[in-house]
Amino acid sequence: MGEVSTIGLDLAKNVFQAHGADASGAVLFRKTLRRHQVLTFFAGQPPCTVAMEACGSAHHWAREIGKLGHRVRLIPPAYVKPFVKRQKNDAADAEAICEAAQRPTMRFVVVKSEQTQAAALVFRARDLLVRQRTQIINALRGHLAEFGIVAAKGPARVPQLMQAVEDPTEPIPELARPILQMLIETLRGLDEQITRLDQEIIERAKEDETARRLMTIPGIGPVTAVALAALAPPAEVFKRGRDFAAWVGLTPSEHSTGGKQKLGATSKMGERTLRRLLIIGASAVVSWVARNGAPAGSWIARMVARKPPMLVRVALANKMARIVWALMARGGVYQAPAAAA
Repeated sequence: MGEVSTIGLDLAKNVFQAHGADASGAVLFRKTLRRHQVLTFFAGQPPCTVAMEACGSAHHWAREIGKLGHRVRLIPPAYVKPFVKRQKNDAADAEAICEAAQRPTMRFVVVKSEQTQAAALVFRARDLLVRQRTQIINALRGHLAEFGIVAAKGPARVPQLMQAVEDPTEPIPELARPILQMLIETLRGLDEQITRLDQEIIERAKEDETARRLMTIPGIGPVTAVALAALAPPAEVFKRGRDFAAWVGLTPSEHSTGGKQKLGATSKMGERTLRRLLIIGASAVVSWVARNGAPAGSWIARMVARKPPMLVRVALANKMARIVWALMARGGVYQAPAAAA
């Protein structure tokens, strides 16, 4: 029996599955582990490659197992799926992880530190609160529409709905008014919490040198700059800017065969928070150009003149992602291209 070279670990809450193989891929063991047995088991194994799917708790286990002298590799779940044979269960998943990790062309996820994950928490919390606020606004708008009270779309019109609930002359049944008031109080609480998180992000943007440099790029403000600094992998992970743009998911998905190239919608790979923020920033730039114009012959002017608005926004977001990578990899600040003579 050969020496263990790679161990595929299928993560779970309580019951884990390990699959060991030697350098040739031959199976050495299949073992079920309880949560409290995981670190003890790996402490008794010789230094080897330990592979896991990149999921919620993967970075924690990667850090802990890495402390025991093992080389840890995290694999995107989409890259593991092709190696699952027929039936899906924990043992099959662990075997597929082990086989995927042994492929020479496999791509891995960078293990995040605790500080990196903690820095990203502000964006996760903010996204959750913004979604809850949108739900409350939609509920308030829908309930009031049942009583004939409507307002134009957009958060800016919400105060009109609040005023209608608090106005005793409005035709709202008294039985419904306390419930609607409860929704309004919840909405105000969410607004206060989102404002506090926005202030926290602004303070971080002032203190972080990388975020300050990224904010020199048109369309990137404090939220996007801090998100890029906290959520994006190290710049050295990518060879060039277009690789980073592809990781974010701002390149078209390809379905080509027989020598015929067919490009579809954006791939939507990578970190969706960064993709959304870059597109929002690009939308702001395109809107400004539509109102104020752009230098004649510039890239943005040519795109706006002949392409659909959404296509221009995504293309500009792709361009912004490449510039972000250049600043993170090489330093410096953004310098606008010189206008053509």
